Amino acid sequence: MVRPVPWVPPVLYGAVLAGGVYYAAIGPGPGVRTAGYAALLLALIALDARERRVPPGPLLAVRVALFCAVTALDVSGLSRVLFVLVPFLGYFAFGPAVAVALGVACVAVLVGAFTLAVPDWQVRAEYISDLLMFALGVVLSITMAAVAVREQRARARLEATLEQVAELSAARERNRLAREIHDGLGHHLTAIGIQLEKAEAFAALDPAGAAQAVSSARWSAGRALDDVRTSVRALDARSTSAALADLVRALDGGERRITLDISGTERRPLHVLYRAAQEGLTNACRHADATEIRVAVRYDERGAELRVTDDGRGFGAGGEGFGLRGLRERVRQAAGTMAVEPSPAGTELRVRVPW
Repeated sequence: MVRPVPWVPPVLYGAVLAGGVYYAAIGPGPGVRTAGYAALLLALIALDARERRVPPGPLLAVRVALFCAVTALDVSGLSRVLFVLVPFLGYFAFGPAVAVALGVACVAVLVGAFTLAVPDWQVRAEYISDLLMFALGVVLSITMAAVAVREQRARARLEATLEQVAELSAARERNRLAREIHDGLGHHLTAIGIQLEKAEAFAALDPAGAAQAVSSARWSAGRALDDVRTSVRALDARSTSAALADLVRALDGGERRITLDISGTERRPLHVLYRAAQEGLTNACRHADATEIRVAVRYDERGAELRVTDDGRGFGAGGEGFGLRGLRERVRQAAGTMAVEPSPAGTELRVRVPW
């Protein structure tokens, strides 16, 4: 893995280097040992900078060898703190079990060194204190490594989760735009086509009706342009009832009769209700070949219910298309319910949404 907290070893090397050089300056004075001591610590700093180019096992062995060489040249006794890096770095290279084993081994080596070099060290407070502080440093180094690894893994999981959220958000936005284009612009283009067909069919027999059809087509084109200009927003400050009245007025006439029945009091515009009426009327006009279509809206204290009923041929073999599937998603997001009931006499679309 990529080692987290990469600044820890260089900082410790620098502290040991500064402390050792300072001790030599105020004590026995700088000499060959001090120069070698400084050179080895600088070599450790350079080795740490090239860490990614060397396998972790051999790299740790080289570090331990350099730690031993630094300790042999040290006149201050500060360099033994370098060995707390052995379990710390071993954690990243080999895992927690090996890190704990390396920590125990480092403490055992220090006990062995005291036993060989210092008679009766067990009853001398300064050596007992050094041993306890070293053991505490080993424990803290392993703990720090464990925390760093967990943080690194948590950050990786968070980044993966954020990527998934971004992908889902992008997919949801694509679906939303597709529904808006289908429900808004697609409906108006369908209405334009229907009205122009009616104008063409009745141009000679009923010039006034043909002119009205062209006017309705022009109205639908204007509404489509408004949808594009307002980022596919179908409803503006007008009420849902007024928007539905305009919608029915534009499509009514010729061989097709569309009626609108509204009861109750509207509390606020309901975008989803308007889109449901658009979808129901588009399907009845374009797919069902209906001649009688009834749009009924009922407002009450809980919400609103829309019913679009036609006398067309009902569903084809393909079942629900993209428009109805998109409408179901709209209604679900509005905490409403939707039902489509095909029958030999026609089709009824029912949508219920709360305030």
